[in-house]
Formats: sequence, structure tokens, C-alpha cells
Amino acid sequence: MKQINFFPLGEAALMMDFGSEINLETNHRILGWKKAIEEAVIPGVIEAVPAYTTLTIFYNPETALYERIKKSILQLGPPFTSSLEKMQVKEIPVCYEEPYALDLQFVADSNGLSIQDVIQIHTSQDYPVYFLGFTPGFPFLGGMDSRIAVPRRSSPRPKIPAGSVGIAGKQTGIYPLSSPGGWQIIGRTPYRLFDQNQHPPTLLQPGDHIRFIAISKEEFQDLEGRACLFA
Repeated sequence: MKQINFFPLGEAALMMDFGSEINLETNHRILGWKKAIEEAVIPGVIEAVPAYTTLTIFYNPETALYERIKKSILQLGPPFTSSLEKMQVKEIPVCYEEPYALDLQFVADSNGLSIQDVIQIHTSQDYPVYFLGFTPGFPFLGGMDSRIAVPRRSSPRPKIPAGSVGIAGKQTGIYPLSSPGGWQIIGRTPYRLFDQNQHPPTLLQPGDHIRFIAISKEEFQDLEGRACLFA
């Protein structure tokens, strides 16, 4: 088993560190441990939250202690990553037209491409959801083609509309809620990624795979606001 380092994170959390490599193998190991910990129902554990190379276990310090939680996790043994169910690819429609594509021309110009080139590259592959963060339901995705990479904006916008699809460095993601943000916006999905009245409230989950599908402005307006929580 590859080395996993354990660290206390304050008095109510434990962090499992899986190293420094960001890739699907590491992500599958993290999600395998997350699933094993949740299924074990360890007393005191509240939640297991994945990130690129870590898994943070939050627990109730009134009923559990760091060493006890760590011991319980180690007793589980390394889960088999192959036990993770193969996820279907979820299609996310995106309108890459104005007024939704605020920075699409900038992304194209920065990489010596046409707008259609950027759209074709962005929609030509599947993206694994590594984890959710930043705001509720924001998917951090892997696998974006470096040909369309651009830096974050030097000055973040004070308000990015919900559903906006952006690029920052070699990452792409979707803003589930209206919020400030510095990513370069290339389009917008009409789907709602977060709905607190649904269970689960987030459209996507770590371990999912998504594919962006280009749609017209008319199709966007027809679909706008649908939760589409992929039953």
C-alpha cells in the first residue's frame, strides 16, 4: 500500500494525505477510502470530504478523539479502488454564445485558436469530478486539454452568474451559484448544479464523469433553470 500520512486538523478533524500527485489513480484511492469510511459508520464521524490529494474526516470531539478515529480507519485496511462503481458520463449542455461567453474570445486569442476550435476542444473529452469545493456543488474537474489553458483574470469579477463555465490555468469548472470569481468564462449551462430542496442537493458528485455539449441560445433558454439531478 502506498504511504498515507495522517494529521490532526484542529480538534475536530483528521486529514489523510495521499501524496502530491494529482491524477485519477490518487483520486480513486481517496474515493475508495471515503466510501469505506462512510460504510463503516465509525462512531463520532460526521463527514469525509475529498480533495485533490487529501481526505479530511470531520468528527464530533465530544464523542471521539483523533487517535481513536485514526485507529478505526486503519483497521478498515486499504479498500480496493476497483470497488468503485463505474459512473456513466453525464452530459452538461453549455451555450458558448454571447452574452454567456464573456471571455471566450480571450481564450481563443491567447492560444492562437478560433472560437470554434476552443469549443471543439472543450467538448471533445470527458472530465472526471475530483471533488466539490469553493461554493456548494462547484466541481473541480480533471483532464482539460492544455491547448485552451489560460491564467485567471488579474481582477476577479464581483459577480459571476450561476451556471457559468470557466477556465483557470489547466482547470475547467462550473459556478453552481452566483458568486465572485476570477475564472475566464467561456459559456453557461442552463442546469442548476445546486438545489437545497433536492436530495442530494448537488447535481454532481466526486467520482462522476461529465461531458460538455454545445447548445444554441434558443436551446439554453428552453432548458434554463432545470435542476436535472440525473435520477
